[in-house]
Amino acid sequence: MFMSAHSTTLFSIMNKDTISTKSKLQQLVESIGAKYAPDRRVEVYSIEVVEYDGAIQLKGETTSTAALKELAEGAKSIAPHIENHIDTLPSETIGENCWGIVYNSVGNLHSQPTHKSDMVSQLLLGMPVRVLDKLDDWLRIQAPEGYIGWVCGSIERMNGRELQARLQKPTIIVTCQYAKSYSKADIYSQSVSDVVIGNIFTLDGKEDNFYKIIYPDGREAYIEKQNAKEVDSWLSDIELTGKSIVNTAKQLMGVPYVWGGTSSKGLDCSGFTKIIYWLHGIIIPRDASQQVLCGVEVDNKGDFEKVQKGDLLFFGTKATDENTKERVVHVGIYIGNKQFIHAHDYIRINSFNPHDKLFDQFNTNRYLRTMRYIGSERAIGITPILDHPFYSKTSLTDDE
Repeated sequence: MFMSAHSTTLFSIMNKDTISTKSKLQQLVESIGAKYAPDRRVEVYSIEVVEYDGAIQLKGETTSTAALKELAEGAKSIAPHIENHIDTLPSETIGENCWGIVYNSVGNLHSQPTHKSDMVSQLLLGMPVRVLDKLDDWLRIQAPEGYIGWVCGSIERMNGRELQARLQKPTIIVTCQYAKSYSKADIYSQSVSDVVIGNIFTLDGKEDNFYKIIYPDGREAYIEKQNAKEVDSWLSDIELTGKSIVNTAKQLMGVPYVWGGTSSKGLDCSGFTKIIYWLHGIIIPRDASQQVLCGVEVDNKGDFEKVQKGDLLFFGTKATDENTKERVVHVGIYIGNKQFIHAHDYIRINSFNPHDKLFDQFNTNRYLRTMRYIGSERAIGITPILDHPFYSKTSLTDDE
């Protein structure tokens, strides 16, 4: 095909204009993503600029309506005829059942909708979740602390009104590390399932030394009273003190390390700190690099003079002139006397004191700082259960 010099020049100019427009749009996409979704673990923002059939398009998905609005307005000013193909989550395919409650003792949260992908976190029975998307048997959900991932099964879906109705009912929480529920008020009857510490059930009555409970998926069972407590009493009896944090942490001694684990079946370092505060009625972020941004800093030198029991210790790589970004990779709980409890192979106690037989030179060398949550439990990222919108008994709606 013959193309004249004039046509070649015009094509070149048009091509350069398209490249320039796409570059400006890409910069806009990135800047808005940094503004509204700096942490993609708690916000979906996956958007790209593409060219299809001669038209420039924005394609992708996001959970941030504010980001989408600003992006659409900015993109129009750059390319007035741009086509917007960005989906807002929750997806329309979800319908009104955009909420759910975990019905297995532990639900495994994956990075992708496949069992081959990494397990990034876990969900405890009775935990409300927001349903964002669906792919075959997998649901993409958002946990109360904001973490987003995919789960296969384990979720009883419902709308906001149904969830709110369930939250109004009396509940019990499992307070022992492991137990079973039974088909009758008899430990020799058929077991219904295993249960773990932190599981929450609807209370449907009492019989002898048992609570009668209802699972989120409708199963009925009985659990021994010695293994659980009514949630209202549990919350009112909580003492959010360093001593209580340490005592609860020690109850999980020996639980094996499991990447992505946040239950007593297996714990990673930040899953351990997360569940210990959860057992004190406090919701905190999922990962160590998120947890370090919460609370009040009380030490960054390693002398531990101001550090108290229950404070969180963070470890990793310090910022340098060559690498200006600090990297937080590990977290533990201070228990006093320069000792700390953490998940490393299993839940164990180690020490910063080189004369202590529990001395941990590796973690001593990578210590970064200590943050205090106690006294900051209504700061950003640290939320009492009853203050969290997922557990609201009065204001939850389907579009929240």
